[in-house]
Amino acid sequence: MAKGAISYGTGRRKCAIARVWLKPGTGEISINGRDFKDYLCRPVLEILVKSPFAHLDIDGRYDVVAKVKGGGTTGQAGAVRLGISRALVEMDEGLRSNLRAGGYMTRDARIKESKKYGRKKARRGFQFVKR
Repeated sequence: MAKGAISYGTGRRKCAIARVWLKPGTGEISINGRDFKDYLCRPVLEILVKSPFAHLDIDGRYDVVAKVKGGGTTGQAGAVRLGISRALVEMDEGLRSNLRAGGYMTRDARIKESKKYGRKKARRGFQFVKR
């Protein structure tokens, strides 16, 4: 990929879907038009989003623009992390093995189980009344 070009990656976790664009820059990260620290509000999630850069020791080299919808903040942070990883691999294919070894290329497919008929939730039955 040409130097200075923008790369794209899609990340998903639970019900959250993140569209992530990566371009060389100063390390600014914005999610849905807001700074990621204001959007996520939890230091643990900020570390989670920046973890692919920290793993590769390239913190502060790329600007990230992410559009996220669905799910909660934890799912959205995980989706942005996968999107960043996929965009980095699109930019440089040589990073794939390093990111794969760190567990950044794996999609967390756990979603809420669907409700079944005759039950209160997915597995919980209605409360039994003896008398």
